Amino acid sequence: MVRLLGRSRAQSTRRPHGQREQGRDDGARRVPHGSAADGEGPRWWPLAGLRSALSGRSVAGQVFLLQVVIVLVLVVSAVVALVLQVRHDSTKEAKNRSLAVAETFANAPGTREALSADDPTAVLQPRAEAARIQSGVDFIVVMNTDGIRYTHPKPDRIGKQFVGTLEPALKGESFTEEITGTLGPLVQAVVPVKDPDGKVVGLVSAGITTEKVGGVAEQQLPLVLAAAAAALALATAGTALVSKRLLRQTHGLGPSEMTRMYEHHDAVLHAVREGVMIVGGGGRLLLANDEAHRLLDLPENAEGQDVSALGLEAPMADLLASGRIANDEVHLVGERLLAVNQRPTDLQGEPTGSVATLRDSTELRALSGRAESARGRLKLLYDAGVGVGTSLDVTRTAEELAEVAVPRFADFVTVDLAPAALSGEEPEAVTTLRRTALSGIRKDAPLYKVGEKIDLVASSPQALSIESGHSILETDLSRSPGWQAQDLERSAQVVEYGIHSLITVPLRVGPLVMGVATFWRSQKPEPFDQEELALAEELVARAAVSIDNARRYTREHTMAVTLQRSLLPRSLPEQSALEVAYRYLPAQAGVGGDWFDVLPLSGSRVAVVVGDVVGHGLHAAATMGRLRTAVHNFSALDLPPDEILGLLDEMVSRIDQDEAEDSSAPITGATCLYAIYDPVSRCCTVARAGHPPLAVARPDGHVDFPDVPAGPPLGLGGLPFETADLDLAEGSRLVLYTDGLVEDRGRDIDDGLELLRTALTGADTSPQGTCRAVLDALPPSRASDDIALIVARTRALDTGRVVDWEVPAEPAAVGQCRADATRKLAEWGLDDLVFTTELILSELVTNAIRYGSGPIRVRLIHDRHLICEVTDSSHTSPHLRYAATTDEGGRGLYLIAQLTQRWGTRYSPTGKTIWTEQALP
Repeated sequence: MVRLLGRSRAQSTRRPHGQREQGRDDGARRVPHGSAADGEGPRWWPLAGLRSALSGRSVAGQVFLLQVVIVLVLVVSAVVALVLQVRHDSTKEAKNRSLAVAETFANAPGTREALSADDPTAVLQPRAEAARIQSGVDFIVVMNTDGIRYTHPKPDRIGKQFVGTLEPALKGESFTEEITGTLGPLVQAVVPVKDPDGKVVGLVSAGITTEKVGGVAEQQLPLVLAAAAAALALATAGTALVSKRLLRQTHGLGPSEMTRMYEHHDAVLHAVREGVMIVGGGGRLLLANDEAHRLLDLPENAEGQDVSALGLEAPMADLLASGRIANDEVHLVGERLLAVNQRPTDLQGEPTGSVATLRDSTELRALSGRAESARGRLKLLYDAGVGVGTSLDVTRTAEELAEVAVPRFADFVTVDLAPAALSGEEPEAVTTLRRTALSGIRKDAPLYKVGEKIDLVASSPQALSIESGHSILETDLSRSPGWQAQDLERSAQVVEYGIHSLITVPLRVGPLVMGVATFWRSQKPEPFDQEELALAEELVARAAVSIDNARRYTREHTMAVTLQRSLLPRSLPEQSALEVAYRYLPAQAGVGGDWFDVLPLSGSRVAVVVGDVVGHGLHAAATMGRLRTAVHNFSALDLPPDEILGLLDEMVSRIDQDEAEDSSAPITGATCLYAIYDPVSRCCTVARAGHPPLAVARPDGHVDFPDVPAGPPLGLGGLPFETADLDLAEGSRLVLYTDGLVEDRGRDIDDGLELLRTALTGADTSPQGTCRAVLDALPPSRASDDIALIVARTRALDTGRVVDWEVPAEPAAVGQCRADATRKLAEWGLDDLVFTTELILSELVTNAIRYGSGPIRVRLIHDRHLICEVTDSSHTSPHLRYAATTDEGGRGLYLIAQLTQRWGTRYSPTGKTIWTEQALP
């Protein structure tokens, strides 16, 4: 019965063949022959059905009896639970009442005093009886601390021992208990009577017998039983209504009759050679016979599932879910062409479903084959249009062409391209190819492997196809001497492997031929035909456009990368202040404008700079080169970082103004970070223009991002830049980078900075090890932007290699200055430089005394060069010039320029410094 009701109510209303329908009168239901109502006449159907239900022979009757029993059990359980609850509540109320009465009497005026009287009974007995009658308890007993009663409802019990527990009350605690006393089973409370000092001088007990407590519960029992009877009546009425409804649904049939009807229907339904499906109003499959399972290849548990989740073809699933009328609609399902008829059903007011029949149209199988072939070719071309050319990589595009055609069109596909096309150039004479892509149903085919160089033989189909620009079809490779001449040994292996036919199509875009695509067949015994040749040409024509686009992009990308790498430093200059390592990763999608540089400055100082130009391509690379060149020139002026950024900002603004007239030229935007480190003072001065912050890894492992004012990006103009001075311990690591390291589409910059902090904390302290650790911890998900990373570990110049003293602004002090320098050079072992150094200091100190203003200071630095610096408070810079024969002076700077490697002037807020560098002997 359960299985029948679970599958479909429509199924249970179908009658065996030959059974006719009874007439209906006054709205009576149709009744099958053989039912309990047979022979009664339609007018007596309700009465006959009710008798059948109550008899217990029908399903409705059995359900009715079962439900009545369940209701009775529930009602009895409810009555028992209610009685127990009432008794529990009554007992609780008895405890509360007895406790309240005992406490009231114990604390009543005169009770404590009466206990100490000569005859406590004479005083307390009348009071206890009056209180007992008024409170409704069964007894109030007053006793001494030994439990000897002074009062009792029965006078003969006075003077006897109290029955119950006294210890808690003697300790000063009130309590209740259930015992069997002199009055029988009862609930009593015992309360202590205390004197003003808290000492227990007597006890008071009040109680109610269990008989009186039970009486309270019995008084409520009639009401409980009346409520239970009403609930039973209502439940029985509801059960009768449910049984009546079930009686209508089952037509008064008993279990055996319904089982027999189901077996008949089931046998007929699953024996027919036509698929039958019943779908509910919600698109859920209710029934599918064996033939429907076979035709649609349905899973065993298909019943109960949504038709859209059965893996059917979309048109077929849509038809079944729609419930619309269909007359012999033809649908292709797998390899079968099915004619579908469908009609909606109305199951007595429930949501409308449908019944569909499926018939296998074998007479249309040939037409179906041709339609399937055409559909497969269109699908192949569509997939090729979507799946080929998803990237701008020549090799990957060739691989996509090979993959999309296997195994739907060919068993093996090879793509061979000219080496020039792989590098982005336009091949001229294609006589040599390189195997770029190979895809097949197996991996052991004896074809040229990917990467192998192929020198074409003039008679081979590939060479003929490239030369003529047309496709070539070889139906039998075992009888193709031109193809075999390409490689006699390999050709024999290919034929023995089972490959018997090929199509070769040139990869051509206009007059440009980039290579050839070859389609091989082995599994199907039939060779390729002309229709398949046309399909191969269409497929390759679409792919050739994508390959040419990738080739053009490769050429532009190679040019941009070449330009960019030529503009980046190829080696770092020699200097002693910093130990530097760097990494540069170009973007895959197109070169960007990331750049960096290390610039030695005067006084053993070193400038480290990193920048990023917005955008990608040749324009960004060219702008980057201009900025790097400008930084080189500006650094020669020995300006502080904020002034360098100011000059760069002005330069970028001029670039934008010059290119504003060309609408195709993008507006330039750039960021930059400029840092100058002095190994003598171990001070690093930093300024940045919209660039990510500098990271500093201290020798103790602590990593922080110093608060350097960000400043606006270069090119905005109007706002000054600010610097920050950092005091660094020797061995500190300065980490400069571009935003491509810490930020991408899948990662926020804050998360990237935290990952960078973690990587620097546990990294090797060497610059090279730090670079490796950072790039391992922050790998880009896809290199959509350039990455420049510079790690510089600081060094400090030993104090013994630097000397500094002040010179009085007197001509006589020049000699003393020379003497002091001579002694220091002797200590350093630089005696060979004494003469030139004396000459340099004489000229510079004399000029400072004559043309400058005090104080005047001299500093010597013994580093990779001998550096001499003379500082005064004047901002006037001397100029190198040729002195005339009649001039008395003007030859000092000329001599200095001849005797030194470099010399120059740098300015500070307090004056200027003239410096020179001499090569060490």
